[in-house]
Amino acid sequence: MSTPYPNLLKPLDLGFTELKNRVLMGSMHTGLEDRFWNIHKLARYFAERAEGGVGLMVTGGFSPNLAGQLAPLASTMNNRATALLHRHVTGAVHEAGGKICLQLLHAGRYGYQPLIVSASATKSPISPFKARALSTKGVDRHINDFVNAAKLAKFAGYDGVEVMGSEGYFINQFLCERTNKRKDKWGGPYENRMRLPVEIVRRMREAVGPEFIIIYRLSMLDLVEGGQTWDQIVTLGKAIEKAGATIINTGIGWHEARVPTIVTSVPRGGFADVTAKFYGEVDIPVCTTNRINTPEKGEEIIAGGKADMVSMARPLLADSEFVRKAEQNRSDEINTCIACNQACLDHVFQAKRASCLVNPRACFETELVLTVAPVVRRVAVVGAGPAGLAAATTAAKRGHKVTLFEADDKIGGQFNYAKRIPGKEEFYETLRYFQRQIELLEIDLQLNTRVDAESLKAQGFDDVIIATGVKPRTPKIEGVDHPKVLGYLDVLRHNKPVGNTVAVIGAGGIGFDVSEFLTHDFERQPEGEQAKVSDWQAEWGVHPEFEGPGGLAEREATPTPRKIYLMQRKTSKVGGGLGKTSGWVHRSSLNHRDVEMLKGCSYDRIDDEGLHITLSDKDGKEIEKKVLPVDNVILCAGQESYRELYDQLEGAGVKAHLIGGADLAEELDAKRAIRQGTEVAAAL
Repeated sequence: MSTPYPNLLKPLDLGFTELKNRVLMGSMHTGLEDRFWNIHKLARYFAERAEGGVGLMVTGGFSPNLAGQLAPLASTMNNRATALLHRHVTGAVHEAGGKICLQLLHAGRYGYQPLIVSASATKSPISPFKARALSTKGVDRHINDFVNAAKLAKFAGYDGVEVMGSEGYFINQFLCERTNKRKDKWGGPYENRMRLPVEIVRRMREAVGPEFIIIYRLSMLDLVEGGQTWDQIVTLGKAIEKAGATIINTGIGWHEARVPTIVTSVPRGGFADVTAKFYGEVDIPVCTTNRINTPEKGEEIIAGGKADMVSMARPLLADSEFVRKAEQNRSDEINTCIACNQACLDHVFQAKRASCLVNPRACFETELVLTVAPVVRRVAVVGAGPAGLAAATTAAKRGHKVTLFEADDKIGGQFNYAKRIPGKEEFYETLRYFQRQIELLEIDLQLNTRVDAESLKAQGFDDVIIATGVKPRTPKIEGVDHPKVLGYLDVLRHNKPVGNTVAVIGAGGIGFDVSEFLTHDFERQPEGEQAKVSDWQAEWGVHPEFEGPGGLAEREATPTPRKIYLMQRKTSKVGGGLGKTSGWVHRSSLNHRDVEMLKGCSYDRIDDEGLHITLSDKDGKEIEKKVLPVDNVILCAGQESYRELYDQLEGAGVKAHLIGGADLAEELDAKRAIRQGTEVAAAL
């Protein structure tokens, strides 16, 4: 079968083995790695992606010793008993026709446990513990631990290992002056600082022999002060090749960097040019990474001579059949990763099992099983927002006959507003996916249709699922009916004009989204179109040629058409309830656009003068009263469940399931809505 992705799907000959395509499933820590009793769940998770056709997979990170663990009792590969357990994983992957490498990751000063060690005695901003500096002999012992872990991985049946040399972890900490203050042979000039990774790869190759994949994750862009220069990165890459690496993978940014690297506002393939600059410096295959979430983007990168492979991590969480669908010219059926981080990275940083907002089966493959229903039922789903779409498509996949009612003229619910926010254009892809599923599954979609309890009861459905969503809450403020007051739907749905000075009441997710929307000039960046990479680099301070220590540059001022005040009643950090791994990006973006964020606000009244507020400190003591002379006040003060139909059905004696925002409106949560819709439909 011909394919529009001939370069992406072309086999890659590694000499002693061949990869069936150029897609690498990048390393993601899921939480399943940390407990031995989850090994069968981990095996099924990888097997589904091997069945989906990915060329090579890399596990989440496993430490070579206790000192390198990310947290107490976290994933480690340091004994034969553990290696034997991993044969469940490698056996399942090989049976499915796939190949898999074990990532070896030493956390260094990023470890969230008291045994951490690093090049020097330093403390990272993401751990409460200060790392102990390794002795000269201690460094050598750690190298031997890496080598031993690689031998154990081979014993476990892995096709290779990936050595994690980037993202600010242990090896990266030795490479940079920022964290390496040593005076011995492992510190000082760069040729000494780079000795650690070179020795790890060299000794590892000697130990595992020639027919074993060694991927080295090379930090091509540190994005921190005191990071490596471009010449140093090239020097290290060549030395790593000479030491025996099979593939060089790209690493971008440290975890403490103040430049976003994987959130949805990063343009697709936004760091491919870093790899392109390195490409040709070595003769072994080079892999690029970060925000590559469609086969079209992967094909473009490889066809353009920027890399030999593309790493896609979260896109394989979102859709385990990503590669198979691309092979079969079914890319319009791919459930695209929207890079939200809400169920993957945010879960990991909260010590919870990872999953995926758009695919709640990810990492729950053995629990959320979508079997064919033994009896076909007639199912009504009311509301085609995220929860309703998930319920309708899941029920239809199981063989049920589904009718989906939607009062609007299109599917999507709140996603139709989210997709309009600059940096959230990926929501268009989620709606495209669900629209295609509705067609393929022959769901009876009835748009512009309001239903009541009587009509649903008369049609005799076996099951009714209510996903009618939410309505905005109107706070009790004197003057809230003033002409200058708008709701967020007035702005995002009805396109009502907004003045040059604006107060946004409510600093939750919607308040931040509305503020972001209003700070953009849509003539410069048309709505629905991702930012150009060059514009994004200028805004965030990434050097266009990746020169200088860490590849950093001065952030350029970003013009904004409005003065905006973003306010909350709470006295805690503004936006403190946003996602752990993405909230700081939203705050930084608005700060850069001179949005004034106010906390501890009481809203006294709204009148012709503007918004009258009282500011209080964390103890509730009044600090000052002031008037914000704004043209408009925009209400983003929460939502209420729209559940009248559910109450009517209960009154009529009809059993119904309540899901999504209609069930719980607090802080709109698409992750919960989609999971809830999927689980309810899976149980029918």
